[in-house]
Amino acid sequence: MAASIRCFYCNPIQNLRWDLPNQKSMLCWPHHRFQFGTERAKLSWPPSTVVKGKNGISASFSNLEGDGGNVLESTISMEDQRRVRWFRETCSYLCPNKGCTFVVIISGKILCSPFLDSILKDIAYLHHLGIRFVIVLETYLRINQLLEQRGSKPTFVGEYRITDAEALTAAIHAAEEVRSMLAAKLSAGPSISNVHRHGDGSRWHAVNVTVDCNCYIGARRKGVIRGIDYGATGEVKRVDASSMCKRLDSGCIVIQNNIGHSSSGELLNCNTYEVATACALAIGADKLICIIDGQILDENGHLISFLTLQEADMLIRERAKQNEIAFNCVKAVGEEDLTSPKHDGPNGAFHSPQNGKFSGRRRNITFRNGVGFDNGNGLGAGEQCFAIGSHDWRGRLSGYLSELAAAAFVCGAGVKRVHLLDGTIDGVLSLELTTRDGKGTMVASDLYEGTRMARLEDLNSIRQIMQPLEESGILVCRTDQELLEELESFIVMERDGEIIACAALFPFFEERCGEVAAIAVSPDCRGLGQGYKLLDYIEKKASSIGLEMLFLLTTQTADWFVRRGFFECSIESIPEKKRKKINLSRNSKYYMKKLLPDTSGIAVDSQVI
Repeated sequence: MAASIRCFYCNPIQNLRWDLPNQKSMLCWPHHRFQFGTERAKLSWPPSTVVKGKNGISASFSNLEGDGGNVLESTISMEDQRRVRWFRETCSYLCPNKGCTFVVIISGKILCSPFLDSILKDIAYLHHLGIRFVIVLETYLRINQLLEQRGSKPTFVGEYRITDAEALTAAIHAAEEVRSMLAAKLSAGPSISNVHRHGDGSRWHAVNVTVDCNCYIGARRKGVIRGIDYGATGEVKRVDASSMCKRLDSGCIVIQNNIGHSSSGELLNCNTYEVATACALAIGADKLICIIDGQILDENGHLISFLTLQEADMLIRERAKQNEIAFNCVKAVGEEDLTSPKHDGPNGAFHSPQNGKFSGRRRNITFRNGVGFDNGNGLGAGEQCFAIGSHDWRGRLSGYLSELAAAAFVCGAGVKRVHLLDGTIDGVLSLELTTRDGKGTMVASDLYEGTRMARLEDLNSIRQIMQPLEESGILVCRTDQELLEELESFIVMERDGEIIACAALFPFFEERCGEVAAIAVSPDCRGLGQGYKLLDYIEKKASSIGLEMLFLLTTQTADWFVRRGFFECSIESIPEKKRKKINLSRNSKYYMKKLLPDTSGIAVDSQVI
């Protein structure tokens, strides 16, 4: 016998059927449940209606119209609604990060600002949710302040401080002062009112976070280079990764400053970014997070939210051309010798031996003879120039070139993702890790916005993205069977496990050309360049399989393709096999584009472009 009842979650009436008198529950959708019994169910919602079925079994349901969201809105305040919604949405982002290790650099400007407390609250909160943290402190501003208080001036050569006896004393004092301050702030206990309601009385005065402040950095003197004695300035020689990981495993947050120990028992003042980079690579960190005092913006002043390694490399080179002071940082992301900006080509053209191409290979970082930083030339015993971030108060003016160089270098060396966050935004760390698009800039080497060939499980997502465009007449309507048959020609763009864009490439090998079709982007991701990235992937894919030309049919998007190099052509230019299938009633326009040989070195058959 069937009974019609309204699901608490679904708008339409659900037709539920039961055959067994002892059946206690039914599902109208995998996560929707109805309770059946001989007595009316007790609900916290407004008055409900009882529908009787066979053998006296009754089903209780709400009289409220609409979906579960409307039920929620009628029973709790707007603030509580936001809190519940936030909690549910963040779970999908926080759970995959449980057990991961993040190395966080806190810049000197943030350490000396009122924004520090917000950052530390986020770190403590995420630590309790199972994320492991190593915090590296940048103290150059405090060192400079201490020297000025004593009537001395800081001395730098390039990006490195010349650390004399007075500067070393200031560096040690600043490091201990800042480290003690952070340890105290992180160790503050939870709110008594919260513990009183939800906690155990024995935990009322428990320490919030256990902090480890040991030194895990082995260093050596930088020495005398080109006649300049750097004094007690140090270079990272080794990281005691085993001991550091043991402390992380025990539930501690590790705070590491820039003071290293030499084998002869000296204390040395090391570069903060070198310390952070060495720690991240030594312990196999999942993320490197740089908390800076601003955002990474493009030439129009808009936030750059995502960069591939190649895009980061290109951006660094462009900004190095504009800022000669930071030019040497470019070597952190490329092994070739670059032409100095002073030797630009005609009309200011900037020439790079590989056209700004990122090599794509992962660097296998080794410590040659126990030394990881050779004469300030960077991680990898002289392979790279990695003297960055030590005293660059011009970071905002140079577009944070130092931080970008660090991000690209570390990401290419094995750390999957690097985040550059504006620490002046309240809650920026939590927002970056609990929202899809975040609040900062991410440089990634793994599958975050991966472009790949479609799979069977993508079929429904592709249909959902294409359907609005099919209904508006922009795309040709396809039946489910047609879409299934063409699936192997579809390419999708995936972000955090969600398909956000799709397109298709249909090759005609005899004519050495291919059709571009069904380019569609999810509505909430439009205007972010995803369609262009997808088209770029298609062009590389087509070139890699020997095609020389692309063509397409369009009714409403001709301008978009013209801006990307397509030109109008006649129907006679279309392969005959395709011409026979064209629906002439759509009165489509025909466009073509000649492909250039692909020399980028980017593999389009892998998971990530």
